[in-house]
Amino acid sequence: MNRGWSYREQVGPEGTGHTVLSYLTATRLHSTEEEWAARIERGEVEVEGTRARANEPLYPGQTVVWHRPPWDEDPVPANYAVVHEDDSILVVNKPSGLPTMPAGGFVEHTLLALVRQQYPDASPLHRLGRGTSGLVLFARNKQAASSLARAWRDRTVRKTYRALGLGSTRTEMFVIDVPIGPVPHPLIGTVQAACEDGRPSHSVAVVLEQRHDQTLFSVEITTGRPHQIRIHMAYAGHPLIGDPLYEAGGGLKHHPGLPGDAGYFLHAERLQFAHPATGQRMTVTATPPPELQTHAELVSSRALAR
Repeated sequence: MNRGWSYREQVGPEGTGHTVLSYLTATRLHSTEEEWAARIERGEVEVEGTRARANEPLYPGQTVVWHRPPWDEDPVPANYAVVHEDDSILVVNKPSGLPTMPAGGFVEHTLLALVRQQYPDASPLHRLGRGTSGLVLFARNKQAASSLARAWRDRTVRKTYRALGLGSTRTEMFVIDVPIGPVPHPLIGTVQAACEDGRPSHSVAVVLEQRHDQTLFSVEITTGRPHQIRIHMAYAGHPLIGDPLYEAGGGLKHHPGLPGDAGYFLHAERLQFAHPATGQRMTVTATPPPELQTHAELVSSRALAR
């Protein structure tokens, strides 16, 4: 059992005219009105640092906090591999199924919690989806964090993934730049998807191998929107095999899963960036799982293993 978690949010314009109870019921669809009423009655919800009342009116700009009591987290893979380590940075290879950061019912069963058991000063510069495996970059001091955050904003960090998509294509390379923004989700309010008035997003997909009604892609992204590759590949007509959330066109499935649901095939294979202390250009890689390797790569690895 973990130690509980406090979910904090600032009320937006949509909160106008709502009470605490009606707001939580309308925006947090994973629980019923009766369940939220019971939580408020137990004192688990605060508004502006004060215990909330169910019929208390809310106003835009106020801060609402739900102090969720401790709970048993679902089991997840608890292994990760260190790819590079020095005084400034840490790069690890995350397994599929392990959340990067606390979210979606996970607090202690996360990569961040596991890494900080050995590297208490480590702070992640980005995150991967729970079902995505591969490279995660951590800063180990304030100078490194500041330098790498600036590099991320300036888009000088290059990020390359492997993705297995549905369908075949005659195009060897294509660019996807559909904007990404919030759309309605039946269980959690909103989730990111292809959206005309969303934020600018840019991906470049290169075909590595054609399979029976499947295509293996290398995808480089210059922006880092949530679920960007999953959304962009779906928009391009190649939703990732096993993706429970997105369908062709980049929108949500008729009965979508949750953002943290796994089952799709996506791997962060390569990171290229300037070392924050030395300025030296670095390239770090993580071998993709077998499903995301080409036939030639699998033959080569089997030959080396003999």
